[in-house]
Amino acid sequence: MEALLVMLIAGILSGCLAYVNSLLNDLVSIALHAEKYMDTLIGTNGFTEVFNIFLAFGISLIVLKFLKKGFEQYVLWTEGDADADPLVFLTGFFKALAIAISFPTLYLWLATIVEDLTDKVINLISRGMTTDFSAVITGISSAGLFTAIISLIFFICFFLLYLQFLMRGMEILILRIGLPLACVGILDADKGVFRTYIQKFFQSTLAVMVQIVLAKVGVALMLNTHVFWGIAALMLAIKTPRFLQEFIIVSGGQGSGLMGNIYQSVRLVQIAKGAFK
Repeated sequence: MEALLVMLIAGILSGCLAYVNSLLNDLVSIALHAEKYMDTLIGTNGFTEVFNIFLAFGISLIVLKFLKKGFEQYVLWTEGDADADPLVFLTGFFKALAIAISFPTLYLWLATIVEDLTDKVINLISRGMTTDFSAVITGISSAGLFTAIISLIFFICFFLLYLQFLMRGMEILILRIGLPLACVGILDADKGVFRTYIQKFFQSTLAVMVQIVLAKVGVALMLNTHVFWGIAALMLAIKTPRFLQEFIIVSGGQGSGLMGNIYQSVRLVQIAKGAFK
């Protein structure tokens, strides 16, 4: 009975190993550009139109809120400080417009750097990695039922992580679509919903890079018969968003905004990228 179960699990794993290794190649692109893959699957180009609709709607809201707040603050004197410098209020208006309009380009730059850095890290981890799947399956089959069950748990964790990647891609897509609406909060003194929105956006983007690296580490350890270390790497990858949430905090103040956050993030990624050259 035990030999039959081991053979059954080994048969399942033999089909999983090659599939798992191929999945890791496009995960970063899927997570950062989910609309391209979903458009291909659906057979339409609908998400591009959705971006345009929300951009136009967000710009309209920014203009309307600017006129409303300006009229109430400097004409009716019913909101804010009428003695405040109008130039500061006008600067916030143009900043909101600039971020909403330029965000697609800024995001492409950020996504390109994140993909490039992730590829370099994965290539370093994969260097010299064992890829003889038949030898791995033979080792699992000869190690007994316990090792076979642990290996099966590893692949269950991996596919849970893969589903989390797809969810992360849709989450980033929704955040990108809704960012022009969040830019309306820049007109408020405390930046409104914009601060929390940007914190969530950068947390999701950074989580993609950390998770894909940990997933590759887990597969590398699995292929080198260190199953427990592989499971530990995958479990940490699954918990990465909660782990990052504990220390990713967007600083306050008048100068905080998407431009500063993207510039700082791009600089950090460029510095890290330079370390691998």
